[in-house]
This record gives sequence, structure tokens and C-alpha cells, in this order.
Amino acid sequence: MTTALQVLRAPARGRDLDDFLAVYRNVSRGFYDGTLTDAALADWRQDQLTTVLHHVTERSPFYRCHLAGVDIDAVTPDDLSALPFTTKDDLRREMYDVLSGRVGEASIYYETNGTTGASTPCPRGPRDIATSNAAVEEAWRRLLRSHFGDRMPVVGLMGPSELYAFGDVFSAVTASLDACHVKIWPESPRVGFKKALRLIEELNVEVVVCAPALCLSLAKAALHYGYDLARSPVKLFLVLGEICTPQFAANVSTVWPQAVVRPALYGSQETLCIATGADDGRLHLSAPNYLTELIDPDTGAVLGDSGEGELVLTMLVDGIKPLIRYRTGDLVRLTPAPAGAPLPGPVVEVVGRVADRIAVGRARLHPGQLEAAVLDQVRGCLGYQVVIDHTSDGDDEITVRMDLLPGVADPDATADAVAERLRALTGARARVVIETELDPVTHTGSFVSWKAARVLDLRSTPDSAAVTAQRVAHRYAITT
Repeated sequence: MTTALQVLRAPARGRDLDDFLAVYRNVSRGFYDGTLTDAALADWRQDQLTTVLHHVTERSPFYRCHLAGVDIDAVTPDDLSALPFTTKDDLRREMYDVLSGRVGEASIYYETNGTTGASTPCPRGPRDIATSNAAVEEAWRRLLRSHFGDRMPVVGLMGPSELYAFGDVFSAVTASLDACHVKIWPESPRVGFKKALRLIEELNVEVVVCAPALCLSLAKAALHYGYDLARSPVKLFLVLGEICTPQFAANVSTVWPQAVVRPALYGSQETLCIATGADDGRLHLSAPNYLTELIDPDTGAVLGDSGEGELVLTMLVDGIKPLIRYRTGDLVRLTPAPAGAPLPGPVVEVVGRVADRIAVGRARLHPGQLEAAVLDQVRGCLGYQVVIDHTSDGDDEITVRMDLLPGVADPDATADAVAERLRALTGARARVVIETELDPVTHTGSFVSWKAARVLDLRSTPDSAAVTAQRVAHRYAITT
């Protein structure tokens, strides 16, 4: 068994990179193979919390001021209340002063995409890369083995690379697993949907890594170019970047009959890989790398480390940009891993962004609730958009525009069932319109926000995210 003494074989502060990685790999290996004791994990987390707090107060101009007056040696993983929150506004205001070191000390420089505000710097150093990628590599090793046994499939990476970690992270992970990968992001002007589909066929790409919305956009494009989805080599979609409800995943499998959808990971440019996906469809927290709290998104009151609320993270790796009590803006549910789970660590269920909650009728819905109501038991949906407006008498009215694959399900029965679920959920009037061409904004997916892509709220002036999504929607044309 891995003991606390083995984990803490040297003081955390002052460890050089090689020593740190040797200790970290010991912790990570024990965590994933089940030999790391609860005491050893607790010791690691306490030691790294103290290390990170010293690190940021010594090296980050922002945190030197932000944590001034805090007795950081007295802070424990069980009580972080002495530490103030860090917010997205802090990161946008302070920019490079949040970093714990010079940009030149990092290995790679990334930024957030800046679609709804200023892009913030997100460089990653060797410690950040090694510790974050380790969780992804272990999760993928298990997930791919469950689908493909001892052989490695060709993996198609469909995401941005410039100033974004997607391409580098998954290139490194596939290389470590000895899997061939091909970067064929259809939304790149160098690729496009036509070429991406050709390469999927020619290279026998069996795994596609992409945002959930792209699963449907790719299907729509394949039909446009005359491909038979039932004969596609794609067996597995690994998704990230936005919410993916079980109902969405089940629908994708009715569109792509040979494929299933599983979560790749949950994270962000700024927080790296928070949780990794398992073959049962659950995400599991990368527990050696983070302390988690849940708070009431409206009051900031701490709700504990299980249940539902806005996720707050404290990063445990003393890299180039560790964040302390960072309010992610994500609504999640945290629950213990069930017995026999494919991965260790608490289960993280992402229900949507705090800012994406929608008041309609008598309900205030999380994004996941709305998508579940639209797609529950739906088959062959190639896309949908929820339009919310006022009736002439001032009541809320919901219109769902749906694009359905011909011959997969009864359109009238589908429309009736969706409308009835929405009426029961919200108390508002609801109807469904079956269309073959939806607003192109539905293809933008995680580039801006789930809400901007899926919900058109005509009751108020469009917010900045909705305006941005409409402005860039032409880039996501499926006929390129």
C-alpha cells in the first residue's frame, strides 16, 4: 500500500521538477490503481495546498495582495473559508499579474477564446501539463481498452489548436497511448466538413474527439455529401466543451447507429482537466489535483463538497497559474463514486453555466433540464433550437425547432411528446416545429456558450454571448 510517508518523502516546497514529478506519479499511480490510502491522499492535499499558497503569495502579484493577512499555514483542505474567492472578473482585470512567474517560464502559452470578454492568459508549465495530462491518459487508456481491446484506433481530433490547449493535450495523450491521431477540425478553413468526412472514411477513423454539437453537425454534413451514417467507421465520440446530457448522447447513437457518446473530460483553459470520462458516461474528479467546494451561485454561501451548486476550485499543483477558490461559474452535482466505478474520484455531473439558467413559465431551468426535456427518448434529431417569446397576453411561449432524420421516428408523435414535456415542466405554452434547416447558430456549440447556440430568447435584448454567436455562425456552415 502507498503510505503517507512514501508520498511525503520530501518537503513539498523546494522540490525541483524531477522530484515533484516522481512524487506526483507515485500519488497518481496509487490513486488510479486503488492502493493510495485515504490518509496518504489527505497528506498530499494538505501538503500541496500549503505549497501552492506559499507559491502564489511569493510569485503572483495578484495573490500577494489578494491573500494579504491570511495565515496560509493554518488553512486546511477541510476549511478554506479564510481565503477569498477568485472570480473571472479578477482574471480579466489582473491578467498577467495572476501568474505565478513570468510567461517565459511556461512551456506553452494559451488564452481563453475571448468571445464574451477579454481573453485571459493561460500559460502552462511542465508541472501543469504533466499532472493534467496524466488524468486524461489514464482515463483514455481504460476507456479505449473497453471498446477496442489491445489495439489502438485512429483518433480524429476535431477542435482548435491555435492559442488553445485542445490539440496539444490530445496529441500528447494519443502519443503516450501509441494511438495514431489526425487533426481534422471541420471548422478550420484548412479542412472543412467535406475533407474531414473523406479522411474519416479513408483513414478508418473510429474515435472522434469533439464538442457535443459537432456530433450532429458532422452527421448533417455527412448526409449532405451522400454518406451512409450506418456504414461510418466512427464507433466512439469523446465529447467536451459543453454540457452533454444522457438524453443528448442517446439521441446521437440513433443518428450514428454504430457509435456511442462518452465524455472526454471536463475542464477549461484556465482550470485544465478537472474531471475525466469513464465508459459508464460519468465524469470523475482528478482528486490529486483539486480541492472542490460547492456554493450557492446567488449568495456565495458554502454548501459543502457534495450535492449541487456552483463549483469552486482550488488547484493543488504549484505551476504557472494555480487558482485559489476560483468560482468556475459552472453548476455541478458532486456525488461519491459508486462501488465498482471504472474510475476513482467523486462523480462530477455538469448541469450548465450559472449564467445560462433560464426563467420560463413558472420554472427556472438549468441548461441540462431544458435539454433533457427536449431530447428525452427522441430519436434521429440532427439539431434543435428553443425559441422563447411572449404571447399577445404576456405569457411565455416556447417553440422548439427540430431537424429530424427522415424515417427514424414519427415526427408528429415526437413533436407532441416534446411539447407535452415542456408544458409539464414550465407551465408555459409549448409547440414543436419540424424543420430541415435550422438557424446556423445551433452549430456554434461550445465556441460561445450552450445557451447562445441552443436558446433564442426573444423576450429581451440579446446579450453579448448571443450577439457573438450570431456573428460567427457563418463559420460553421456544413457545406464547406
